[in-house]
Amino acid sequence: MNTARLPNMDHWQERVDLAAAFRWTARLNMHEAVSNHFSLSINDEGTRFLMNPNQVHFSRIKASDLIVVDANDPKTLEGPDAPDPTAWGLHGGMHRHCPHARCAMHVHSIFATVLASLADSRLPAIDQNSATFFNRVVIDENYGGLAFEEEGERCAKLFDDPKKKVMVMGNHGVMIIGDTVADTFNRLFYFERSCETYIRALQTGQPLRVLPDEIAEKTAHELEQYPEQDERHLAELKGILDDEGSNYAT
Repeated sequence: MNTARLPNMDHWQERVDLAAAFRWTARLNMHEAVSNHFSLSINDEGTRFLMNPNQVHFSRIKASDLIVVDANDPKTLEGPDAPDPTAWGLHGGMHRHCPHARCAMHVHSIFATVLASLADSRLPAIDQNSATFFNRVVIDENYGGLAFEEEGERCAKLFDDPKKKVMVMGNHGVMIIGDTVADTFNRLFYFERSCETYIRALQTGQPLRVLPDEIAEKTAHELEQYPEQDERHLAELKGILDDEGSNYAT
């Protein structure tokens, strides 16, 4: 794997991990043209973070492309490749108000956005994957337009329960938070997969087989304790990219 440190590039391994997450999100068609953003905190307070440069396609992002943003310094928006105002509003607000959100991934992926478009945006525990998110999702039912600073801060403050690391952003998309890139991307992957299963189950018109609450909670807890799944998942994806000769880690 090409993880040699480039000159004057700090947090290189974190950059490589985040770049791999961008590349694989594009491969899964969970991106939105040159919109949407991922961010990763690089200081103890969580207020300085890596982010994708403005309007670069996820499929082309390299580790060295990632910019450093300071959530407490609006002058960040004046730098080269500075994030657009909605990226600043949403991710800046997230890292200012949610120190436990070390990594944040916002996408308009198809099935999560379908869920966000329903009058009832709850995800029932109908299989093992969807049980992962039992009582662990925040639903924002007060979409207020583009995520400029005020709207971004409003959304961030909804993550007031550290147990809940997924926000279904009604009429918008989804925001996933986590401790690391691997943790957050793994959660993003399985949430989108769970939404797809649910939407496809609804399309059959047949009654749903919903798990009892106690089994759903037991399953969610067991999966939270499952060893190293997130790290192995990302490591395998990076291995595939490396085998293909991808330049994500440059």
